[in-house]
Formats: sequence, structure tokens, C-alpha cells
Amino acid sequence: MKKLLFSIAMMAAMTTASAQKMLVLYYSETGVTKAVAEELQKQTGADMEAVEAVEPYTGIFQETIERGQREMQSGEMPALKPLTKKVADYDIVFLGYPIWFGTYANPIATLVKNEDFAGKKIVPFCTFGSGGLNTSSDALKKALPKAQIMEGYGVRTARVKAAARELDRFLKEQGYKKGNVEPLPSYSAQQPVTDEERALFDAACSSYQFPLGTPQTVGRRTTPDGTDYQFTVKGRGFNGEESTSTIYVTVGNAEGDKPEFTQVVR
Repeated sequence: MKKLLFSIAMMAAMTTASAQKMLVLYYSETGVTKAVAEELQKQTGADMEAVEAVEPYTGIFQETIERGQREMQSGEMPALKPLTKKVADYDIVFLGYPIWFGTYANPIATLVKNEDFAGKKIVPFCTFGSGGLNTSSDALKKALPKAQIMEGYGVRTARVKAAARELDRFLKEQGYKKGNVEPLPSYSAQQPVTDEERALFDAACSSYQFPLGTPQTVGRRTTPDGTDYQFTVKGRGFNGEESTSTIYVTVGNAEGDKPEFTQVVR
């Protein structure tokens, strides 16, 4: 009965989505978010347009950090080239961006300030070093109170090759693409981390450029693709104070698959 109700709900959602016009609207500095946008457009058949700054960013990490901080401190966001497509013509907008300073990139801040998204369904998608889908989605809700901010998709730059498979599931689950997928199981209850699980966490996270903290407890689930882990981690926030975060790690089924951390939720 549960599977039947789930299928009926998905069919209704897909019927609604198929009758609505969709736009993939994205900003990409280095090409990583562009790659996800192109995959999203490929799987949905939506129209697509890139957001472009009048004065482009260099793509050099430190220069982007310095310019981005100056803009945020001064309140002068980057000017954008006019869009060729009209947001008003679309019902669903897939809005894509890299995560900067824990939220959407500065060009998107200009976009949401200047464009009218009232009444639109906004589906965020983002690329990041460690995380930021949740914080950027919350920021969009505050910036666009007259739009409906839907559940979004995010992927680490280090594992962007997984985007095609993950987007297929995401789009089918949310009713933007035809097809059925089995719902993923819930994570088990959190339990103290074992030595084996701590080693798995270290293998997944040790190559990240910043310390992520020490795992305390973990839940797990088995999926068709492998095993997912949900670690509760204690560490230090950007302000130096003790903080708790959730770090997700996945290990594929194929021989030789190594643990990968998929995102941090702070």
C-alpha cells in the first residue's frame, strides 16, 4: 500500500511538472556548476541560460575570495549582463551556483535582488567544497519570500562525476522527470563510532583541506549503490568555537570503491 501511494503521488507530480515550463538558470565560475547545469538540462529538456557578470571573476581561488569579501563588505554586488530569457515565462526555475562563504555566489545575490521570482517554484542546485545546500536554500527563502523554494540538489566539486546518477534519482523523486525509483531507507539510530567506522571516516575526509572534526556517533543505511553513513561530528566553527556538524560518507558496492564524504551540514 505504501509503495502504491508513493507511485500515485509521483505520477501526479510528474503530470503537473510536465505541463509547466522549466528553466535552468545558473552561474558558474570555473565550469563545475555549468557541468551540473548541462546534465540537468539534458535530463529535463528545460531551457537553459547562464548568469554572467559584466566584470568576470578570474577563476583563481584567492582572487575570488578577496573580491567576494570586498563586495560583501561594501554591499556592492557584481553587475550582471541582461538575461536573454524572461523568468516570467517559466513556472519552475532550477537555480544553480557554487557555494561562496557558506551561501550562493555573489552574482546570484545580484540576480535574486534584481529579478522578479514571485510565484515561481525555485529548485536550488549547487556545487561546493564541503557543503552549503541547506544554508543557501535558507538564504533564498529569506531573499525571495514570494517564491516557493523547493528541495534542492548539491554535490561536492570533488565528486561531480556522480551528478548524473544522483540527478536522475533526484528528478524522478521530485517529479521533474518520468520514472520510478525506490525510496531510500532511513538512517539507523545514531550509535557510538567504532574504530572501524572512525578509520572509514578518516579515509573519506582526511584529504579535505580543512579539519572537519572528530566523529562521535554514526547512523547507516544500505542502498542499491552501497552503504551511506551519517556521522555526528564535533569540531571548531569558523569563529573558533566548538560546534557540531553532520557529515555524510558513502562507500560504493563495486570492488575498489573508496569512502567519499558527500557533504557537511552545519
